[in-house]
Amino acid sequence: MSKKDQLNLSIRGMTCHDCARSIDQALSKKEGIRKKLVSYPNGKAEIAYDADAISKEELIKTINSIDHYEAAEEVESSEDGDKEFDLLIIGGGSAAFAAAIRTSELGGRALIINKGLPTGGTCVNTGCVPSKTLIRTAEAIHKANHPNVDGIESKATITDFKKMMEQKRQMVQDLRQNKYVDVIADDPNIQLLHGYGRFVDDHTVDVDGSAYGGRNILIATGAAPHVPDIEGLQEAGYLTNESAYELDELPERLIVLGGGYIALENGQLFSRMGSKVTIIQRSPHVLSDQPEELGRELAGYLEEEGITVMTNTLIKEVSKKEDGTKVVHLTVDGNKQTVEADDLLVATGRRGNTALLDLEKIGIETHGRDTISVDETLRTSVDHIFAAGDVLGDRQFVYTAAYEGKMAAENAMRGSRQPTDYSVLPWVIFTDPQVAGVGMDEEQAREAGIDVDVAKLSLEHVPRSIVDWDTRGYIKLIRNRENDVLVGARILAPEGSELLMELALAIRHKIPVESMKSEFHPYLTHSEGVKLAAITFGKDVGKLSCCAT
Repeated sequence: MSKKDQLNLSIRGMTCHDCARSIDQALSKKEGIRKKLVSYPNGKAEIAYDADAISKEELIKTINSIDHYEAAEEVESSEDGDKEFDLLIIGGGSAAFAAAIRTSELGGRALIINKGLPTGGTCVNTGCVPSKTLIRTAEAIHKANHPNVDGIESKATITDFKKMMEQKRQMVQDLRQNKYVDVIADDPNIQLLHGYGRFVDDHTVDVDGSAYGGRNILIATGAAPHVPDIEGLQEAGYLTNESAYELDELPERLIVLGGGYIALENGQLFSRMGSKVTIIQRSPHVLSDQPEELGRELAGYLEEEGITVMTNTLIKEVSKKEDGTKVVHLTVDGNKQTVEADDLLVATGRRGNTALLDLEKIGIETHGRDTISVDETLRTSVDHIFAAGDVLGDRQFVYTAAYEGKMAAENAMRGSRQPTDYSVLPWVIFTDPQVAGVGMDEEQAREAGIDVDVAKLSLEHVPRSIVDWDTRGYIKLIRNRENDVLVGARILAPEGSELLMELALAIRHKIPVESMKSEFHPYLTHSEGVKLAAITFGKDVGKLSCCAT
């Protein structure tokens, strides 16, 4: 039997011997299987098969399509018997995959070591994908209950919350398979290993007692929810975004701790599904890293939907009644209060996943919430060890993680020192209305010594918003008065994210505002709002006719 007819797999997700039997039965239905052994205690499967009848990729896909199992080919030694790689990657999210793919493109061998979250990391499993599909689900319910058009009456109710959440789980599973596992399945230069990686020295990582070496190493272990040290919180119990997306019943009352994007997105989606939501923020306004005007206006729209937003609020203690009700003891502007709910969602930031890496063995220190510092080339304090993605603590977006993973691989494989550039970084908060931004706000620009000019256009002047019966929000452009070039933008608008890239490209390529005004923007599109906002620098658009310039 040739080597290619033998497949050794590690399988995560098995919890008992019945799991192994269900995998065995699924494999038995496939033609070309000569022999198989599935072991629950070892978390492995050994399969002898006829490569002319079935491929190893189909075998892996067969296992991964069952329930929540995830199979990956076990790492084989290289021809000289050593487990040495050009880039050894700890972590399995977008930074890790981008780095592995780029390493392979440059002719190197990469090993991805991953445990904790399934392959794909935060974005596909507990972040972007489940949150955004649930936000759209909640939006469908909200719009059906609030058609906002005379002569229409409609009502939407959730008849099967568990089924709705199962649809979300299936989407996550499909994207994890299609966009991660399958992407590297046919690449002989990339291998995936399930297990926790711990540093032995600065070129060696231990995984379950086996040592793997890397000429270069990338730490891309991501981040997890930060849980504050509040008296009684652990005893009372709480949700994070990870566990909230796995609920089988909708909470009747929900308290959300935090006022950042995770808190606001989840607070609104659960409110629109039917929960009575209270958001508690210690700062004077939500989105405390953004201008006060923006945070207060967004909070106003949330309150119009029935969400309670409490700011300047300190949480002193959490307790639990005999019936399971959570009680949050607060100080609001110096006055003591209590708020009760069936569930408590903690959304108070993120911390780096570094506790299990044994970083002290290689002299790398963490800071803040267990995050890692790097230079502009993504090198840590050890020159051949890089870090990328959410574990850095800043700019925790899937697209920046992928950018950093690719950049780290480039610098590692080429021995180069290409710097990262975040000067034009668009970002979005997927509330409704959405919050979107790129570049500097006006305060940041002034602090940078720029003579700024600000144009703010209310959506009541945007024809598309008018015919949509939804004029919530505004478009704000910040330009350098000296050269007529944008330095930043902030948008509060339904689907405001779709306006970002025109503005990002204008900033990147230093396109004058005057040129933006002269470009054709189709009438009755949201993008026309960008042109109207640009016109606002010199004219009162309220006194212009439709399509006038």
